Amino acid sequence: MSGEEDDDLAAAWGAALAAEEEEGAAGPAPAPDAARVLNQAEIDSLLGFEGAEGGEGGGPRSGIERIIHSGLVSYERLPMLEIIFDRLVRIMSTTLRNFTSDNVEVSIDGIQSQRFGDYLNSVPLPAMLAVFKVEEWDNYGLIVVDSAMIYSVVDVLLGGRRGTAAMRIEGRPYTTIERTLVERLINVVLKDLAEAFAPVADVVFQFERLEVNPRFAAISRLSNACVLTRLRVEMEDRGGKLELLLPYATLEPVREMLLQQFMGEKFGRDSIWEVHLAEQLRHTSVSLDLVLDQQVMPLSSVISLKPGDRLVLNTPPGGPLRLNCGPVPMFEAEYGRVENRPAVRIGEALRGAGEAA
Repeated sequence: MSGEEDDDLAAAWGAALAAEEEEGAAGPAPAPDAARVLNQAEIDSLLGFEGAEGGEGGGPRSGIERIIHSGLVSYERLPMLEIIFDRLVRIMSTTLRNFTSDNVEVSIDGIQSQRFGDYLNSVPLPAMLAVFKVEEWDNYGLIVVDSAMIYSVVDVLLGGRRGTAAMRIEGRPYTTIERTLVERLINVVLKDLAEAFAPVADVVFQFERLEVNPRFAAISRLSNACVLTRLRVEMEDRGGKLELLLPYATLEPVREMLLQQFMGEKFGRDSIWEVHLAEQLRHTSVSLDLVLDQQVMPLSSVISLKPGDRLVLNTPPGGPLRLNCGPVPMFEAEYGRVENRPAVRIGEALRGAGEAA
């Protein structure tokens, strides 16, 4: 009997060991409440690195990168500023023709809002960065001239032949002659920019310094918003790009005017209603009070007054009186009679004295 029990126990142990071996080969079953582990592809997708190695950095972002860049709020649109830049293009096309004695065409590549720090990191080098100040607004702006524009201006101002592309020598610092010629170009652009802003505000854009390192051209906090305008200048086979950067803080003094859809727009005002209101006010009836005299009396004397009491007026007969409209003195008058009816002759106006009081 004991032998049969031992055989049954050995068979049970064998079955249990076989079941454990099969479970180990198949892998442990996931617990229903355990957190799932992400693989590398899912982590890259979550962090927004998907497609970065393939050169698709400008593609749609995802994950945390999209959350971070969602902090870039869409800044308000300034319609009048776009009109000013269109006006700047027309003015620059004429002035640069006179400046270079060549056929110059200026066009706008785009106007967009961008953070100042993001723009400094994207400036294509080598380039020259001109810092200018707006005295009337007590703030700064930036003009960036790319290398193609620099060599084109130097070539055309020093008598280079038409129809030939400007020679570019990369990898060396800009010479004093090149910096001087570019500074002359910047002064022309700033003068045209002031003329373009003339209908909105009378300002002067003063050139301050010329930098070649973007770190030395910081005119605002890196997180501040700016308006970036890209201008393309073409001179037959030569040309380049100019980029004009204006922080929103610089434009704040004229922000309300830049929000207008057209020149002379009046916010919250209706000229038709103003004219109608003025016409109706002229037909409004008002009452005038003739003040014979004013006295200061104790309250006890006023309370003790009875019918039949007399008040002595200090105004002499024929003396000047005053006509009031409510508490406001309006005219100096003279009391008299016309056909047995009391009348008042208006003399000097007292409205200025009433407003001063």
